[in-house]
Amino acid sequence: MKRFIKSFLPPIVLNILKKMKSYCYGWHGDYQSWQEAKEASLGYDTDAIFQKVRNSLLKVKRGESVYERDGVLFDKIEYSWPLLAGLMYAAARLHGALHVMDFGGSLGSTYFQNKNFLDGLRDVRWSIVEQKHFVDAGQIDFENERLRFYDDVNACIECEKPTILLMSSVLQYLENPYKTLDHLLEYEFELIVMDRTAFSTKHKDMLTVQKVPKNIYEASYPCWFFDEEKLYQYFSSKGYRVIEVFDSIDGSTVDYTFKGCILEKTTC
Repeated sequence: MKRFIKSFLPPIVLNILKKMKSYCYGWHGDYQSWQEAKEASLGYDTDAIFQKVRNSLLKVKRGESVYERDGVLFDKIEYSWPLLAGLMYAAARLHGALHVMDFGGSLGSTYFQNKNFLDGLRDVRWSIVEQKHFVDAGQIDFENERLRFYDDVNACIECEKPTILLMSSVLQYLENPYKTLDHLLEYEFELIVMDRTAFSTKHKDMLTVQKVPKNIYEASYPCWFFDEEKLYQYFSSKGYRVIEVFDSIDGSTVDYTFKGCILEKTTC
């Protein structure tokens, strides 16, 4: 029926409808505080989101689907090749050993995305630091000799001794991202790999509200867009140099862009 109706609509009307639909989801506003952005958010059913992600990744684990991202299943893996190159670069430096702390890594989305390549390495220790309900489910449904779950950064560091910090689509959803980074970088990781990180094209930090498309799940929540130069200067002050910046799969508009980067700890 929808196709039938669309066949009678002129192109200009279809374009207007598409634009109206785009306003229903995406990133909106420029808020002065996290609390203000939070009050402008509709909230979300955390259990519904969690269960969707869990069920999707279980299908990937069982071989019923090949790829999951944000709870959505795909019939083809969409690799972030620069992220994978960063991981392989780290492994090459340690003769095939890859010890990762995946901060905010869900139930292993990035691990399973890149598993075909990780399986070729002699020594992989992939540790995810997440909220407790994710960790509980991860330990029951997904944990193995290579994949581990922790709800505490300190415990992860002490047990696993990771040398690489991975952050994919997580930094912008933290209330105090720089404060969190201060804590994480106390451990002086040899390499930091970031992906799907939101940057403002207006050269300033911005606080917005993200509205998720309903076909994924019902949700809206605060989200930062970072001043890119400021963030890199921060890492420089902590002794890290940028060795690569790349575009992420989330794309860009005139107001924002999603990027990733690889940072290396300097020796001096």
